[in-house]
Amino acid sequence: MKKTLLIHFAAAAVALLCLGACSEKANQLTSKEKAEGWQLLFDGESLNGWRDFGGTELTGPWKVEDGCILAEGEGSDASGYIVTDKEYTNFDLKWEWKISRGGNSGMLYHVVENPAFKVPYVTGPEYQLIDDENWEEVNGYPLEQWQRCAVDYAMYVPDFDARKLNPAGEWNSSEIIFDNGHVTYLLNGEVTVEFDAWTPDWYARKNSGKWENAPEYGLSRTGHICLQDHGYPAWFRNIKIKELPSKTIEKDLFNGKDLTGWDLYGTDLWYVEDGDLICASGPDNTYGYLATTDYYDDFDLTLEFLQEADGNSGVFFRSFVEPPVKVNGWQVEVAPKNHDTAGIYESYGRGWLWRIPDEKENILKEGEWNTMRIIAEGDRIQTFLNGEPMTDLTDAKVGKGRGRIALQIHDGGGIKVRWRNIHIKTL
Repeated sequence: MKKTLLIHFAAAAVALLCLGACSEKANQLTSKEKAEGWQLLFDGESLNGWRDFGGTELTGPWKVEDGCILAEGEGSDASGYIVTDKEYTNFDLKWEWKISRGGNSGMLYHVVENPAFKVPYVTGPEYQLIDDENWEEVNGYPLEQWQRCAVDYAMYVPDFDARKLNPAGEWNSSEIIFDNGHVTYLLNGEVTVEFDAWTPDWYARKNSGKWENAPEYGLSRTGHICLQDHGYPAWFRNIKIKELPSKTIEKDLFNGKDLTGWDLYGTDLWYVEDGDLICASGPDNTYGYLATTDYYDDFDLTLEFLQEADGNSGVFFRSFVEPPVKVNGWQVEVAPKNHDTAGIYESYGRGWLWRIPDEKENILKEGEWNTMRIIAEGDRIQTFLNGEPMTDLTDAKVGKGRGRIALQIHDGGGIKVRWRNIHIKTL
């Protein structure tokens, strides 16, 4: 009888110890971590700081259980994502996780919220969390190599023989280090993949396979951290992040020789002549865009333009183009005199945000080279034309924008504009 009681007591003690392993010891920062700048993304008690992707509150299928974040397994490919309120650029992100048998989840980052993006993974890269061992038995089909645990989903895969993965139901630790485009994934203290974003190799992978029809995938340099409920229970704890400093980028966006670094949308004509970038109406006389391959959010941009014919054009910023030719974002106007050159227009929703007063219209030099300067820093956008201040807009919606620099050619035909000395410095 005494032996039985001892066995039951020991079992109860182990159960309490296991319960406390998540709720009492987890989700805390040491004094050293605090001094180093680490912050918790989960306080162990609530989901404060998290909400639905694309929403203003958290509606599920997520909850806190025994000091862990639990994905209840009710999500799908189209739903069940939660994101941090805050956005992050460069960071060291660590967390612990375990997955149900045959389960699937993920940690995404640099996720962009915009009505055009229905799911987070069309913008945000994903560290895959999945039960490799039991997947086929539970789900009835095998995993591709690029779907397995600790890959950069559909992009980079590790040496699976060297990978240390604990089985379903046991805790694993993972880490993502994103340092100005140099990316490292770790699993249980060992590197699984290491790569550089936005390189020719990265773009070659992005523009084929899974992401061939997701043109904005992985381009944003800033975005939300995102957890995925993909229809299987998953647990998370000890989620902590340390932000890393951003390096300044300063470069010419146009090399004077070809369209390297730019993507073309529409049937209008974009070509290089005598070291200038030319845009001219094409056979369809419709809208056209030449957009930077990369995203630029906060920047100081200068460029020169000369309107050879009808000069109805513009410089878009924090923008992206939905194929074939639908632009999302904000435009600094380039137009004939008396049509608000250097004003700011929103391409969807509100229209004109800042128009140019009549007394400033003569700052535009017709038939000559003009210099445009655009400074975008957070919510504040300033424009200058030939050295004169033209706009100074503060707008929260614009401040949340993410995207490319894009040159526009308006519809209607008969348009020809020259561009040169396109130079950017990130802020």
